Amino acid sequence: MGEREPLVGVGQLLIAEYQSIKEEQRARIGFRDNLLYVTLAAVAGVAAASLEAARATMLLALPPVCVVLGWTYLVNDEKISAIGRYVRTELAPRLGELAGPGAGAVFGWETAHRGDARRRSRKAVQCLVDLGAFCAVPLAALVGYWTDAPGRAALLVLSALEALAVLALGVHFVLYALPFTAPAPEPSRAPVCPPTQPPL
Repeated sequence: MGEREPLVGVGQLLIAEYQSIKEEQRARIGFRDNLLYVTLAAVAGVAAASLEAARATMLLALPPVCVVLGWTYLVNDEKISAIGRYVRTELAPRLGELAGPGAGAVFGWETAHRGDARRRSRKAVQCLVDLGAFCAVPLAALVGYWTDAPGRAALLVLSALEALAVLALGVHFVLYALPFTAPAPEPSRAPVCPPTQPPL
């Protein structure tokens, strides 16, 4: 009896995987973008409550919120880029091999949208926006606390730790956005060689 034909072809599996991870990418993009609005709402709420109560110590609630939201934003942004990189370096070449040499580029938009001449400047501006929302605002809140609040030792230590956490987050934002960061190496596939015949 001959071998049974597979119920699902390799190409179908790759396309199904592409659709699945693109859906995850779209969900992560929506979640990431909403985090900026959540951060702005949190900042406005804490600032309003602090002014209304005339208590500068309430400003200490802002850095942890911004650090948690900023880290979540950064992790999601990295996963969004990783999905795009996986499509370009894994799925597209494998589907291209299955389609044959005359099929043209597979998932060409995944590469084409990265060729924009202004992409690097947009990334720099986006980095500044992220640093402003997630780092500059909580640092300003800490400065406001240091200038207006009584110098309690425990709260001063807490505020110093919060400042370090905010600065560490800012460093991660800058490192992730650097345009000259080395890209992830593309996987190398060894050519499939036919088995050698044993000597007679």
